[in-house]
Amino acid sequence: QVQLVESGGGLVQAGRSLRLSCAASGSISSIDAMGWYRRAPGKQRELVALITSGGNTNYQYSVKGRFTISRDNAKNTVSLQMNSLMPEDTAAYYCNAQTRQAGYWGQGTQVTVSS
Repeated sequence: QVQLVESGGGLVQAGRSLRLSCAASGSISSIDAMGWYRRAPGKQRELVALITSGGNTNYQYSVKGRFTISRDNAKNTVSLQMNSLMPEDTAAYYCNAQTRQAGYWGQGTQVTVSS
């Protein structure tokens, strides 16, 4: 079992920055990829950014160049630095951890970007 706790959401104006963090606990050694997903009102959940245990990253096209995902294996954390935020980035953001057996989710943190 893996437990994930997100932090760092909030309300910001367009163009500003936010940093999300996710702390993992439990069966840490079993985690392979970690990532951030988001769900905007009325839309399906979508991948924002992903980072493997080896440090390879993958981003949704709309956030490339603005968002940066990073991982600290020593601290068991994954972070998402979000710059140049836009109103369309408004969503609930969820941390995800993948093991060979299952995927785990955090409780989510709300990001609201005002125009």
